[in-house]
Amino acid sequence: MGCVSDKRWESFPDMFSAGLSLKETQDGEKEAKFNATFPFEKVFPVYAMSLSKPDTDSILNSGRDPIWEAVREEAKLEAEKEPILSSFLYASILAHDCLEQALAFVLANRLQNPTLLATQLMDIFSNVMMHDRDIQRSIRLDVQAFIDRDPSCLSYSSALLYLKGYHSLQSYRVAHALWKQGRNVLALALQSRISEVFGVDIHPAAKIGDGILLDHGTGVVIGETAVVGNRVSLMHGVTLGGTGKETGDRHPKVGDLALLGACVTVLGNIKIGEGAMIAAGSLVLKHVPPHSMVAGTPAQVIGSIDEQDPSLTMNHDATKEFFKHLAVSFRDGRSK
Repeated sequence: MGCVSDKRWESFPDMFSAGLSLKETQDGEKEAKFNATFPFEKVFPVYAMSLSKPDTDSILNSGRDPIWEAVREEAKLEAEKEPILSSFLYASILAHDCLEQALAFVLANRLQNPTLLATQLMDIFSNVMMHDRDIQRSIRLDVQAFIDRDPSCLSYSSALLYLKGYHSLQSYRVAHALWKQGRNVLALALQSRISEVFGVDIHPAAKIGDGILLDHGTGVVIGETAVVGNRVSLMHGVTLGGTGKETGDRHPKVGDLALLGACVTVLGNIKIGEGAMIAAGSLVLKHVPPHSMVAGTPAQVIGSIDEQDPSLTMNHDATKEFFKHLAVSFRDGRSK
């Protein structure tokens, strides 16, 4: 699937309430045909003995959610291919009425421990997601970002079930909502569990936009006063940190559509301009102009970017020539 156009992106949050679909050919007849091809009793022989098919009529009548529909279809197909996973897929996806409930179930079971039970976490996540319109929008724009920009993400359901970058980001969104409600202790408890389970440490007070790709997720650290714009892509090992032990506004501000490569470290209250690209392994200590390319330790501007949206194209090739030049210069310097 190619990247979503700006026009489609702007209208995307309203698609599921306006009766639109991601696929032009998707309609009621297709769903009826799908259900006839994959009868519930065949796909879920164990559960069909005692449970009825989940009722999706209320969802469809109140407005179609194309992503949730895709997730359910994918789950049915996967259960047909791998019957051993049918119970898991039913419990995680098909037993629920909407994307919010399914995601709450998945996150609760990932983050539970002996003193923070899955049932308690399920209640927390469900309550926040079902009543926060901003989070409902974000979880859909984020999963679309994974589909568009991560070639290893083959389906919506795989992002929902398996990608810890997506899991940690949505868990942060719940913690952030709790932080804004003044429930700081609970938000910090969630932050701790997210860090332990996913290896991602995002302070619940940080502000992160929509359509974010947290690729791999491992080792990502985002500080308390950091701000990340919309449609930003962060590779593994990215740190948005402070300097020293000063308080107040002390963390980076990342503009829309920026791309931060693997193991990038950005320190201090500095701005990463809109559409900027930071090469892997760079240490950024000063402001980065919009639509520029920086690399090195400390990072320096090495050029401008022809493409306006590096976070969407995920093209890291632009920095290769710089590092080749750097390697040649280093070699020549040693030979003198």
